[in-house]
Amino acid sequence: MKANSTALSVVLGLVNALTAFAQQYPDVAPRAIPVNTGPNDVARFLAGMAVPEDSPLAPLMRDPAWQAHAAFFEEQFAKLNVRQLQKLHAWQQTSLPESLQPIPVVFYMFSGPDFLYVDQFFPKTAVYVLCGKEALGPPPDPLRIANLSGALGNLDNAMKSSLSTTYFITKDMKVDLHEQNLNGVLPILYAYMARADKSITNVSFGSLASTGVFDESAPGKHGGSIPGVRIRYTYNASGNAQTLYYFTTDISDGGIKVTPGFLKFCQRLGVGASFLKSSSYLLFENDFATIRNFILDHSNMIMQDDSGIPLAYFDLNKWNLRFFGVYLGPIDIFKQHYQPRLRELYDQTNPPPLDFGFGYRWNYKEANLSVATRK
Repeated sequence: MKANSTALSVVLGLVNALTAFAQQYPDVAPRAIPVNTGPNDVARFLAGMAVPEDSPLAPLMRDPAWQAHAAFFEEQFAKLNVRQLQKLHAWQQTSLPESLQPIPVVFYMFSGPDFLYVDQFFPKTAVYVLCGKEALGPPPDPLRIANLSGALGNLDNAMKSSLSTTYFITKDMKVDLHEQNLNGVLPILYAYMARADKSITNVSFGSLASTGVFDESAPGKHGGSIPGVRIRYTYNASGNAQTLYYFTTDISDGGIKVTPGFLKFCQRLGVGASFLKSSSYLLFENDFATIRNFILDHSNMIMQDDSGIPLAYFDLNKWNLRFFGVYLGPIDIFKQHYQPRLRELYDQTNPPPLDFGFGYRWNYKEANLSVATRK
């Protein structure tokens, strides 16, 4: 009898502990037995795409919240494909076929979680390096989300602006990505990768030491000062293996001086291409000289809108410049960064038009894009 009483006390104690846990962390549903869900299944689930029937996530596809999320993404990505991506691909074939060739590395500074466009413009890159001030967040685990409707709605809101325009609205993303469920850039990266027909094979969390070496560690626990993630994946259409890195870091001159690991990591990767889009005109500022010089020194091609590196920093003895679209100047919030010389070059060269939006000018009739290639 005493043994039965003791066992009952243990059970009641466990129930009380779980109840207290649920009350303290309402967005985390406690599980008695951990279920190991692979990152590719998680990516497909977050992207509103079906997972295999034997996946631990398969039962969640019956949830009306997931079905509504999947329907929303199907509609949004179908529109995106017609409005943007089909036209972008046609432009590449005729105007920039070299971007379709294998490239060892593409640097996308100030990217945030915008995997979508760097992948579309440079589809055969071996290694992509993305960075931003936005945190990674914990590994997304749909099985531990109590309020699935709220979590998926949060993801929809965080991605809505980039799907309907061409860039993330940072202030909205900060609100959406700092909810307790599906926070950070990782869910967005996962969703975009799945929708781009990628299969994730391995995800490693870690950090960069001051030497620029990526040290693997458990999520949220890092020895270096720059947290990051390495995602290895396969492009299903070609079978090519590719790698994406994302780091949360400050790449101003002051930030690089305090935490030099990111720049040293990039230097180890050698020379490749750079992509700049909707970068808040930060490279116009004096305190971003280090990263600006790095891009110029480590790129054979730089693709950007007018918010990237100012025209004045391109030595025309070293670079060939091609322009596309129209230059109307920055949107009002950045109007102080108008470039008269760039306007002159657009007027003189009469560049071919763009039929897809790019950067802050998401209306294709107003968009500009330039490509600098090293001589």
